[in-house]
Amino acid sequence: MIERIEAPIAATLRNGRVVTIRPLAESDRDELLAFGRSLPNDDWLYLEDDLQNPEIITRLVNAHAAENWRQIVAVTESGEIVGYSAVRRLPGWSSHVGDIQLMVRADYRRCGLGTAMAQAIFEAARDLGVAKVIVEVMQEQTGGIAIFERLGFCVEGTFSDHARDRFGARHHLHILAYHVT
Repeated sequence: MIERIEAPIAATLRNGRVVTIRPLAESDRDELLAFGRSLPNDDWLYLEDDLQNPEIITRLVNAHAAENWRQIVAVTESGEIVGYSAVRRLPGWSSHVGDIQLMVRADYRRCGLGTAMAQAIFEAARDLGVAKVIVEVMQEQTGGIAIFERLGFCVEGTFSDHARDRFGARHHLHILAYHVT
């Protein structure tokens, strides 16, 4: 069994705000739902999981102890979740690869929270025994692509018309990768 990294990390952001980055807990159900509901409409076009759906939130918080998955949140001093990230170790011949998600509330963007969460999720990936992480990004998400490229990710492939947004429109999907070890 792989040892879990559980220690919360206090992070002071460039704007002076302080957040705690820690593993998702079962008690985070209401706060995670509020986080999902706070995301801008533009974000909803491209999210794989519907974080406004209480059933999805229940599934996520119930999986907090899964062996192949790590989820972290950024929490303000008042207890609000302002960021969510997850890494899932892929099965079979790709078991050395982790698929990540990273979301930050709009009013906490451009202040270093995304970078701090990326570093924490890379540690969680190492905790899972993952040597490489990938992120799937639709071609139109140029801001997201730029963020991941600044973190050292490279585009490894593009699948044409591979993803559909919430309205059913098809989009090219970029696979970006980063080697964590």
